[in-house]
Amino acid sequence: MRLALLILGLAMLAPSAQAAAPAHWTVDPGSRLGFQGRMNGDVFNGVFKRWTADIAFDPKQVATAKVVVTVDVGSAATGDADRDQAMPTADWFAAQKFPKAVFTTSAIKDLGGGKYLATGDLAIRGVHKPVALPFTLSISGDTARMNGAVTLNRTAFGIGQGKWSTKDVVDTSVTVNVALPAHRAH
Repeated sequence: MRLALLILGLAMLAPSAQAAAPAHWTVDPGSRLGFQGRMNGDVFNGVFKRWTADIAFDPKQVATAKVVVTVDVGSAATGDADRDQAMPTADWFAAQKFPKAVFTTSAIKDLGGGKYLATGDLAIRGVHKPVALPFTLSISGDTARMNGAVTLNRTAFGIGQGKWSTKDVVDTSVTVNVALPAHRAH
């Protein structure tokens, strides 16, 4: 009897083996995953038309947050027919061989005041690099709005081969920007 009470007492004192899972969020239509670059000194903007985000996030349990964003790189569009036809080719995204880019968080840090920093691994063209994405987040009930941007060196991922591997025509810096409304999945 004493052994049973001791085991019960220890079980009550031990932390829960399973913490409550963070809320899952569904990205709403109208969300935007875009990019901005420079070609011949002129700014151009583009979007990825097809992408998904698996988001598990609770602002009270940031340490348990996990986000995986998967992008169909062949869906990149800038509105310029020549550029849009070139982006999926072997010189750029090599979409036939590497159809997806994936960002997987390893940690999200609460910086206070609705500001956060997501760190993780970004894989493009089979190249993995650490990335830190600062973002803002506001949550009201079951609705969230996230905005963030990060500047990447495209050549670090092998984007832009041969004559495109320098910044002579297309700048090597590309800013990726995210604007997404989401709602809590039930």
